Amino acid sequence: MRNVLRGGRLGLLAAASIALIAAGLPVSPPASGIGDPLFPDLGNFGYDVHSYDISLTYSGDNTSPLDTVTRIDATATSRLSTINLDYTHGTVHWVEVNGRRVPFATVGEDLVLTPAHRVRAGQHLQISISHSNDPTGNSMTGGWIPNPDGLELLNEPDAAHRVIPSNDHPSDKAYFTYRITAPADVTAVANGVLISHARHGATTTWVYRGEHPMATYLMQVSLGDSSILHRQGPHGLPIRDVVPASEAATLEPWLKMTPGQIGWMEKQLGVSFPFETYGLLVTDTHIGAELETQTLPIFEKNLFTRTDVPAWYVQSLMVHELSHQWFGDSVSPNRWADVWLNEGHATWYETLYGEQQGGPTLDHRMLAAYQDSDAVRAADGPPAAPKAPTPGVGLSLFRPNIYDGGSLVLYALREEIGDRAFQRVEHDWVLKHRDGSATTADFVRLASQVAGRDLSGFLDGWLYSPATPPMPGHPDWHTTPAT
Repeated sequence: MRNVLRGGRLGLLAAASIALIAAGLPVSPPASGIGDPLFPDLGNFGYDVHSYDISLTYSGDNTSPLDTVTRIDATATSRLSTINLDYTHGTVHWVEVNGRRVPFATVGEDLVLTPAHRVRAGQHLQISISHSNDPTGNSMTGGWIPNPDGLELLNEPDAAHRVIPSNDHPSDKAYFTYRITAPADVTAVANGVLISHARHGATTTWVYRGEHPMATYLMQVSLGDSSILHRQGPHGLPIRDVVPASEAATLEPWLKMTPGQIGWMEKQLGVSFPFETYGLLVTDTHIGAELETQTLPIFEKNLFTRTDVPAWYVQSLMVHELSHQWFGDSVSPNRWADVWLNEGHATWYETLYGEQQGGPTLDHRMLAAYQDSDAVRAADGPPAAPKAPTPGVGLSLFRPNIYDGGSLVLYALREEIGDRAFQRVEHDWVLKHRDGSATTADFVRLASQVAGRDLSGFLDGWLYSPATPPMPGHPDWHTTPAT
């Protein structure tokens, strides 16, 4: 994720805890969470999701709830008397577990299912939920957001459960299939590749499937009057851009840069693009940020058409979201405190690419970040121990400490171990943890292995200390004391 102008802050997710789901139990069972310190109510213990199969119907009216059936294939990892799913701002009609209807209730933002018999550890679970969800979100609330002729998704970090019942935490990645029925004049696009689309009178059903597991916050569905533009990337990679139909010619000078940018990232990492397809989703609405939704990151059209930002800056933001396909999407954070690994890396490659296009140098940006670092740490926390987001305002997690602060950790590591070893760390990181989730401790462990010495003491200061350590190789760099 990247805000459009560095001086601004991302839009904040408004608090929303109104339970609108139909209740089916006489008592209220306790809500649960996966134990993430920053989002204690997100995620659920006791099962591992393998896949989501989402069938939704869009009427063409942005104010009407979308009728949806979400099918979840999972395995129980412990004995369960209830199954908790994250879900809010919708109405549940019925629930089945392994083909049998079960009662359900809500507690906070959890949908709690009670099977007739306890679930055994290792038992296969097929959960089907018929529900409708609220399409009237915005950049402040997340979930579905309107464009002038349809809808798109903006779920980071904690809004995917406004759209589907799920285990809404990046530590439980799964495969996604979408079956989208919409009016025949609406173009529907989602993460992954198009499997089929078929016209049925006044409607068309589109089926998309991802070939790699994905965190729930990276879901994307676009509905509207869009053009799908096709081109080819490195090694024959299919690229499809989804743009407002009337803006295709205006956006083409920017979109045609994508294959070269993918090639540039592959050269930096020595690793090929991690997914089956890529392309930009350009929306004609204000969302206040760009977001790295897997294989189909979303960008504001305004970024490409405004005249008050230089070309190098626009291109660097394109690379920021592109680099997230490796850092954040393919290798996801195991806890939200690990999100500096997403944003620090994306900021790193954004800056390197921007420098080559005429923007500030990496050294210049890192010096400025270093000077501000003590103040940033005092306000927001160190990069790997950020202060919790404001309650109910999930996007307040995305502060300078995980962007430039995260990049400072990488810069210090490179200065400490040398460029060659640093490049090896980057290469090995995205290969070793591809299609999974990883922790800050995993990164420290890998860096130590590559360097041939224990770097935990060195990196702990950069990751967790309230005061910024001295920068290796730059004794003249000084921080501005926090006030």
